[in-house]
Amino acid sequence: MPNIKSAIKRARTSEAKRKINNANKSRVNTARNAFADVIATGDAAAKAEAFKAFSSAVDKAAKQGVISENAAARRKARAYKKIAPKA
Repeated sequence: MPNIKSAIKRARTSEAKRKINNANKSRVNTARNAFADVIATGDAAAKAEAFKAFSSAVDKAAKQGVISENAAARRKARAYKKIAPKA
């Protein structure tokens, strides 16, 4: 445990942020897993809906700084490739 007052406060805020970050990462991972399940079994409409939910979760995490904007764009691009029509 920290002894300095500012370090005590910082430890408290760091713990709170850690919980928020973990919750957001979990939300993204849950959406990703649901998207993967739909890709394996679903039709086009279900795939589009699952992609929309995954994209939203990733964007929210990026907006809150849990993942970087580039990481969010990369994850969405890779997910979109799985539902995009083959040329």
